[in-house]
Amino acid sequence: MTNLHEEPLTSAHLEEADTPEYVAQKHGFLPIETNWFDRLFISVVIWVALSLFWFRFLEPVGMSIWISNVIAFALTVFIVTKG
Repeated sequence: MTNLHEEPLTSAHLEEADTPEYVAQKHGFLPIETNWFDRLFISVVIWVALSLFWFRFLEPVGMSIWISNVIAFALTVFIVTKG
């Protein structure tokens, strides 16, 4: 019985020229390399933290949570576009 698969797989012999080029991410003011989803996630975490801070300290004083939402939305737009 002979082995028909004596030739090695071509995918196992990758040359450096065959590897895909690394695409540099957009550089912004954040100290890490991010894509749009990373920046969106960071913005949502900031939004939640700001809302919790607002509920604890500023809403009892009488300031509406909508002010916090407008600030958080503006920060989200800024971070996703420029971050």
